[in-house]
Amino acid sequence: MNLTFMKKIIIASTSTLHGGSYLDYLLPVLQSHFKDCKSILFIPYARPGGISHDEYTQKVSEAFQTISISVKGIHEFENAENAIKNAEGIFTGGGNTFLLVTQLYRNNIMQVLSETVKNGTPYLGTSAGSNICGLSMQTTNDMPIIYPPSFQTLGLIPFNLNPHYLDPELQSKHMGETRETRIKEFHAFNNTPVLGLREGSWLEVKGDKITLKGNLSARLFQQNQSPTELEPESDLSHLK
Repeated sequence: MNLTFMKKIIIASTSTLHGGSYLDYLLPVLQSHFKDCKSILFIPYARPGGISHDEYTQKVSEAFQTISISVKGIHEFENAENAIKNAEGIFTGGGNTFLLVTQLYRNNIMQVLSETVKNGTPYLGTSAGSNICGLSMQTTNDMPIIYPPSFQTLGLIPFNLNPHYLDPELQSKHMGETRETRIKEFHAFNNTPVLGLREGSWLEVKGDKITLKGNLSARLFQQNQSPTELEPESDLSHLK
Protein backbone atom coordinates (compact mmCIF):
# COMPACT_ATOMS: atom_id res chain seq x y z
CA MET A 1 0.00 0.00 0.00
CA ASN A 2 1.22 3.50 -0.81
CA LEU A 3 1.64 5.11 2.62
CA THR A 4 1.07 8.55 1.09
CA PHE A 5 -2.61 7.71 0.76
CA MET A 6 -3.17 6.10 4.16
CA LYS A 7 -5.73 7.71 6.43
CA LYS A 8 -4.16 9.47 9.42
CA ILE A 9 -6.90 10.46 11.85
CA ILE A 10 -7.29 11.22 15.56
CA ILE A 11 -10.92 11.07 16.74
CA ALA A 12 -11.12 12.40 20.31
CA SER A 13 -14.11 12.38 22.63
CA THR A 14 -13.34 15.85 23.93
CA SER A 15 -10.93 18.78 23.58
CA THR A 16 -10.62 19.52 27.30
CA LEU A 17 -10.45 17.28 30.35
CA HIS A 18 -11.66 18.43 33.77
CA GLY A 19 -8.96 20.53 35.38
CA GLY A 20 -6.92 20.76 32.20
CA SER A 21 -6.46 23.34 29.47
CA TYR A 22 -7.56 23.16 25.87
CA LEU A 23 -6.09 20.09 24.10
CA ASP A 24 -3.28 19.74 26.64
CA TYR A 25 -3.84 16.01 27.28
CA LEU A 26 -3.58 15.33 23.52
CA LEU A 27 -0.66 17.59 22.60
CA PRO A 28 2.06 14.89 22.73
CA VAL A 29 -0.09 12.75 20.40
CA LEU A 30 -0.81 15.69 18.11
CA GLN A 31 2.87 16.61 17.88
CA SER A 32 3.51 13.20 16.33
CA HIS A 33 0.26 13.14 14.35
CA PHE A 34 0.97 16.50 12.66
CA LYS A 35 4.76 16.06 12.57
CA ASP A 36 4.95 16.88 8.85
CA CYS A 37 2.73 19.97 9.15
CA LYS A 38 3.96 23.51 9.64
CA SER A 39 0.35 24.70 9.62
CA ILE A 40 -3.14 23.26 9.91
CA LEU A 41 -6.57 24.36 8.73
CA PHE A 42 -9.15 24.79 11.48
CA ILE A 43 -12.90 24.37 10.87
CA PRO A 44 -14.79 26.38 13.54
CA TYR A 45 -18.29 25.86 12.13
CA ALA A 46 -19.67 23.92 15.12
CA ARG A 47 -19.72 26.80 17.59
CA PRO A 48 -23.26 28.24 17.68
CA GLY A 49 -22.67 31.51 19.54
CA GLY A 50 -20.87 33.30 22.30
CA ILE A 51 -17.55 33.03 20.49
CA SER A 52 -16.76 34.13 16.94
CA HIS A 53 -14.96 32.05 14.36
CA ASP A 54 -11.94 34.32 14.82
CA GLU A 55 -11.98 33.88 18.59
CA TYR A 56 -12.37 30.12 18.32
CA THR A 57 -9.51 29.93 15.83
CA GLN A 58 -7.34 32.03 18.13
CA LYS A 59 -7.98 29.62 21.00
CA VAL A 60 -6.90 26.71 18.82
CA SER A 61 -3.89 28.67 17.57
CA GLU A 62 -2.66 29.28 21.10
CA ALA A 63 -2.77 25.55 21.86
CA PHE A 64 -0.93 24.57 18.69
CA GLN A 65 1.72 27.25 19.19
CA THR A 66 3.06 25.09 22.00
CA ILE A 67 3.98 22.42 19.43
CA SER A 68 5.16 24.96 16.84
CA ILE A 69 2.26 24.60 14.41
CA SER A 70 0.40 27.61 13.03
CA VAL A 71 -3.38 27.64 12.54
CA LYS A 72 -5.63 29.38 10.07
CA GLY A 73 -9.44 29.22 10.07
CA ILE A 74 -11.31 28.03 7.00
CA HIS A 75 -13.49 31.16 7.20
CA GLU A 76 -10.40 33.24 6.38
CA PHE A 77 -10.22 31.76 2.87
CA GLU A 78 -12.24 32.93 -0.11
CA ASN A 79 -12.57 29.35 -1.37
CA ALA A 80 -13.24 26.77 1.35
CA GLU A 81 -12.88 23.83 -1.03
CA ASN A 82 -9.40 24.88 -2.11
CA ALA A 83 -8.44 25.54 1.49
CA ILE A 84 -9.24 21.92 2.34
CA LYS A 85 -7.50 20.51 -0.72
CA ASN A 86 -4.33 22.50 0.01
CA ALA A 87 -4.23 21.98 3.78
CA GLU A 88 -1.24 20.25 5.36
CA GLY A 89 -3.48 19.09 8.20
CA ILE A 90 -7.08 19.68 9.30
CA PHE A 91 -8.79 20.07 12.68
CA THR A 92 -12.55 20.29 13.21
CA GLY A 93 -13.48 21.47 16.69
CA GLY A 94 -16.44 20.83 18.94
CA GLY A 95 -19.73 22.61 19.43
CA ASN A 96 -23.08 21.59 17.99
CA THR A 97 -23.03 18.76 15.43
CA PHE A 98 -26.27 19.85 13.73
CA LEU A 99 -24.76 23.28 13.07
CA LEU A 100 -21.43 21.84 11.95
CA VAL A 101 -23.03 19.44 9.47
CA THR A 102 -25.32 22.18 8.16
CA GLN A 103 -22.37 24.50 7.52
CA LEU A 104 -20.31 21.79 5.83
CA TYR A 105 -23.18 21.12 3.42
CA ARG A 106 -23.96 24.82 2.88
CA ASN A 107 -20.35 25.43 1.92
CA ASN A 108 -20.34 22.34 -0.32
CA ILE A 109 -17.33 20.81 1.40
CA MET A 110 -18.61 17.63 3.09
CA GLN A 111 -17.52 15.45 0.18
CA VAL A 112 -14.20 17.16 -0.47
CA LEU A 113 -13.34 17.01 3.24
CA SER A 114 -14.08 13.28 3.29
CA GLU A 115 -12.04 12.64 0.15
CA THR A 116 -9.11 14.75 1.34
CA VAL A 117 -8.83 12.96 4.66
CA LYS A 118 -9.26 9.54 3.04
CA ASN A 119 -6.38 10.46 0.73
CA GLY A 120 -4.01 10.96 3.66
CA THR A 121 -4.23 14.54 4.92
CA PRO A 122 -3.85 14.27 8.74
CA TYR A 123 -7.13 15.03 10.52
CA LEU A 124 -8.10 15.75 14.10
CA GLY A 125 -11.68 15.83 15.34
CA THR A 126 -12.93 16.58 18.84
CA SER A 127 -16.53 16.24 20.02
CA ALA A 128 -18.70 17.43 17.07
CA GLY A 129 -15.60 17.18 14.87
CA SER A 130 -15.43 13.53 15.93
CA ASN A 131 -19.13 12.87 15.45
CA ILE A 132 -18.81 13.65 11.76
CA CYS A 133 -16.14 10.97 11.28
CA GLY A 134 -18.77 8.23 11.46
CA LEU A 135 -21.30 7.17 8.87
CA SER A 136 -23.91 9.56 10.20
CA MET A 137 -24.40 12.14 12.94
CA GLN A 138 -27.49 10.35 14.32
CA THR A 139 -25.83 9.34 17.59
CA THR A 140 -24.74 12.82 18.67
CA ASN A 141 -25.84 14.14 22.07
CA ASP A 142 -26.56 17.61 20.66
CA MET A 143 -29.92 19.33 20.34
CA PRO A 144 -31.19 19.87 16.78
CA ILE A 145 -30.86 23.67 16.82
CA ILE A 146 -30.75 23.79 13.02
CA TYR A 147 -31.89 21.41 10.29
CA PRO A 148 -29.05 19.95 8.18
CA PRO A 149 -29.70 18.83 4.59
CA SER A 150 -28.61 15.31 5.52
CA PHE A 151 -27.49 13.30 8.56
CA GLN A 152 -24.83 11.59 6.43
CA THR A 153 -21.31 12.60 7.42
CA LEU A 154 -17.71 11.90 6.40
CA GLY A 155 -17.73 8.10 6.64
CA LEU A 156 -14.06 7.96 7.66
CA ILE A 157 -14.79 4.97 9.90
CA PRO A 158 -17.44 2.26 9.28
CA PHE A 159 -19.48 2.92 12.43
CA ASN A 160 -20.98 5.77 14.46
CA LEU A 161 -19.70 7.54 17.55
CA ASN A 162 -21.16 8.85 20.76
CA PRO A 163 -18.49 11.21 22.15
CA HIS A 164 -18.71 12.33 25.80
CA TYR A 165 -20.22 8.94 26.61
CA LEU A 166 -21.52 8.84 30.19
CA ASP A 167 -22.27 5.75 32.23
CA PRO A 168 -25.49 5.72 34.28
CA GLU A 169 -25.10 7.05 37.82
CA LEU A 170 -26.48 4.24 39.96
CA GLN A 171 -27.24 6.59 42.88
CA SER A 172 -28.87 9.25 40.70
CA LYS A 173 -32.58 10.02 41.04
CA HIS A 174 -32.71 11.35 37.48
CA MET A 175 -35.49 9.56 35.61
CA GLY A 176 -34.56 10.63 32.08
CA GLU A 177 -33.02 8.42 29.43
CA THR A 178 -29.38 7.38 29.74
CA ARG A 179 -26.93 7.49 26.85
CA GLU A 180 -27.23 3.72 26.63
CA THR A 181 -31.02 4.01 26.30
CA ARG A 182 -30.70 6.59 23.54
CA ILE A 183 -28.29 4.41 21.59
CA LYS A 184 -30.61 1.42 21.95
CA GLU A 185 -33.39 3.59 20.52
CA PHE A 186 -31.14 4.29 17.53
CA HIS A 187 -30.66 0.54 17.10
CA ALA A 188 -34.40 0.00 16.97
CA PHE A 189 -34.21 1.43 13.44
CA ASN A 190 -30.52 1.20 12.42
CA ASN A 191 -27.90 -1.55 12.41
CA THR A 192 -24.81 0.69 12.40
CA PRO A 193 -22.51 -0.10 15.37
CA VAL A 194 -22.02 2.75 17.86
CA LEU A 195 -18.95 3.34 20.00
CA GLY A 196 -19.46 5.21 23.27
CA LEU A 197 -16.21 7.15 23.65
CA ARG A 198 -15.50 8.29 27.21
CA GLU A 199 -13.76 11.56 28.10
CA GLY A 200 -10.00 11.28 27.63
CA SER A 201 -10.26 8.51 25.05
CA TRP A 202 -9.62 8.73 21.34
CA LEU A 203 -9.40 6.61 18.22
CA GLU A 204 -6.25 6.46 16.15
CA VAL A 205 -6.85 5.63 12.51
CA LYS A 206 -3.87 4.62 10.38
CA GLY A 207 -4.90 3.36 6.99
CA ASP A 208 -7.63 0.80 7.63
CA LYS A 209 -6.55 0.11 11.23
CA ILE A 210 -8.65 1.71 14.00
CA THR A 211 -7.26 1.53 17.55
CA LEU A 212 -8.75 2.71 20.85
CA LYS A 213 -6.31 4.94 22.72
CA GLY A 214 -6.21 6.48 26.18
CA ASN A 215 -6.55 4.94 29.64
CA LEU A 216 -10.27 4.11 29.59
CA SER A 217 -12.38 1.42 28.02
CA ALA A 218 -15.04 2.28 25.45
CA ARG A 219 -18.56 0.87 25.25
CA LEU A 220 -19.57 -0.81 22.02
CA PHE A 221 -23.23 -1.08 21.04
CA GLN A 222 -24.43 -3.36 18.26
CA GLN A 223 -27.98 -4.06 17.17
CA ASN A 224 -29.61 -7.01 19.00
CA GLN A 225 -26.51 -7.59 21.13
CA SER A 226 -25.57 -6.74 24.71
CA PRO A 227 -23.12 -3.80 25.00
CA THR A 228 -19.48 -4.77 25.44
CA GLU A 229 -16.49 -3.02 26.97
CA LEU A 230 -13.41 -2.57 24.80
CA GLU A 231 -10.10 -2.09 26.55
CA PRO A 232 -7.45 0.46 25.46
CA GLU A 233 -5.47 -0.69 22.42
CA SER A 234 -8.45 -2.66 21.14
CA ASP A 235 -8.58 -3.00 17.36
CA LEU A 236 -11.92 -1.84 15.95
CA SER A 237 -11.03 -2.34 12.29
CA HIS A 238 -13.44 -5.28 11.98
CA LEU A 239 -16.56 -3.24 12.83
CA LYS A 240 -19.09 -2.78 10.04
